[in-house]
Amino acid sequence: MNERWRPNVTVAAVVVKDGEYLMVEEQPADAQSPVLNQPAGHLEPGESLLEAVRREVLEETRWEVEVTGFLGVALLRAKNGTTYLRHTFLCRAVFEHSDRDLDNGIIAAHWMGFDKIQSLVSIHRSHLVLEVLYQHRDGHCAPLSLITEP
Repeated sequence: MNERWRPNVTVAAVVVKDGEYLMVEEQPADAQSPVLNQPAGHLEPGESLLEAVRREVLEETRWEVEVTGFLGVALLRAKNGTTYLRHTFLCRAVFEHSDRDLDNGIIAAHWMGFDKIQSLVSIHRSHLVLEVLYQHRDGHCAPLSLITEP
């Protein structure tokens, strides 16, 4: 093999408040209609996983969060062959900055109950949207000490 496997590292957040989850309605450039996802995205150069997840949630939802646990990492291959390692964190909503603009491509952020999210499965960005919610509901959460970063 001449080409080395290079995963794209991403972060996602399961944000919980009053029994509801913070979801993002977004319009991806490669999709014809909006999709539903957890707040999620890339790492900036030099950024830690925890810094990235806090930044992505703020940019996509206007919410500051406290990261409270680690739900896991998943390997995801996009239709175009790009490989992603998606690190998902459990977060608690702390404060909404209602005066902030949302990231490009983000239509709105919504607080939703599990049943509503489950009923919208046809517009989920990926199968991981529900998978990580099942993990959270089943109590599968690791302590942040599992994440070791310099």
